[in-house]
Amino acid sequence: MTLSVFSYPDGRLIVRNIVALVILAASLSGHAGNLAWAQSPAPAAPPQTTAVPSTIPLFPLPDVVLFPDVALPLRIFEPRYRAMVADAIKGNHIIGMVLLQPGHEAEYEGRPPIFPVGCAGLITQVEQLPNGEYTLVLRGLQKFRVTSEDPGGAYRVAHTTPIPEPPPDEPQTAAIRTERQRVQSLLDRLGIEPAPATLSDAGLVVGLAQILELTLLEWQELLERDGVLARLRSLADRLEALTRSGGTLAERSPPPGIR
Repeated sequence: MTLSVFSYPDGRLIVRNIVALVILAASLSGHAGNLAWAQSPAPAAPPQTTAVPSTIPLFPLPDVVLFPDVALPLRIFEPRYRAMVADAIKGNHIIGMVLLQPGHEAEYEGRPPIFPVGCAGLITQVEQLPNGEYTLVLRGLQKFRVTSEDPGGAYRVAHTTPIPEPPPDEPQTAAIRTERQRVQSLLDRLGIEPAPATLSDAGLVVGLAQILELTLLEWQELLERDGVLARLRSLADRLEALTRSGGTLAERSPPPGIR
C-alpha cells in the first residue's frame, strides 16, 4: 500500500496532501479512470466490533481528517507521536485523529487548539523502521467529541464521548443506494467518469470531496454530519448546484476557508 509522506523541515511536522495520496485496494488496482477515484482512500476492512474507550491518545494534524470506515496510511516522524504509537500498540491499538484549528502554527510544539469532533482509529498494520519512525494503517472506527484533556505527558490524551452514527439498516441502505444513483447521474451530466461500483460508500464520499476540492473546514464539517447518507447528500447537492448553474468543476470558486 502506498504510504503518505510527512516532511519535517525546521523541526515541524508538515503533512502534504495526505488524503489525495491514498490508493484504492487491489480490487481497483487495474482501474484506469478518473484520477479522484484512483486516489480515493481504500475501503476499510469489513466492520468489526471494536469498543472505543473514553480516554484515548490524540493525534492532531493540520490537514488530515479521518472518517469512519476509511483506511488511512500514515508515516510517523515526530518523537512524541512515535511514543504515542509505541504505547498504542502495547495496548488497544486505538488513537484519536483530530484537526488542528486555524492559527495553530504559533503553538504547534505545545497544545494548539483543535476541533473538538474527531474520529477514533484502529491501527491495523504497523511497522517500526530502523530509524525509529513508524508506518501504519489506521482504520476509522467512530466519531467522538473531546470533553477534556489530561495535563502534561509526552503527547495529548483526551477524555471523549462517542458520537454514534445511524446504523446501516435497510432504510439507510436503500437511501444511500438512491443517493449513489443520483450522484452517478450528476457526474455524467458534468462530464465526469462515474465512480466504480466497487467503491465503498465511505470511499465515494471522500472521492467526491476531492473532486469538489473541499477546504479543510469543509472536510471537518463533512465529518461532523450525521453519517454516510448525510455526507453523500450534501456532496450530491453541491454537484446538483453545479449542473443548475451551468458551471464546471474547473470554474468552481471555493468558499472562504483554508485550502
